Amino acid sequence: MSADMAIRVLDESVGKKVLIKLKGGKIIRGILEGFDQHMNLVIKDSEEIVGEETNHLGTIVVRGDNVVLISPPPS
Repeated sequence: MSADMAIRVLDESVGKKVLIKLKGGKIIRGILEGFDQHMNLVIKDSEEIVGEETNHLGTIVVRGDNVVLISPPPS
């Protein structure tokens, strides 16, 4: 996937719920509020998914170098 395509997919995902996998295996779900050229993400109403449980985190900033995968909302 080219960088331009990745930016386009992120642009289309702003304001929608996304699933983010981080280094170390953590999984975060929340509403993508914004991002920058380094893929730093602002996530609103976020929650960490731990097995069957979720831990509410609120609004967070995720550093781009910790992101392994971003799953956009279904089309």
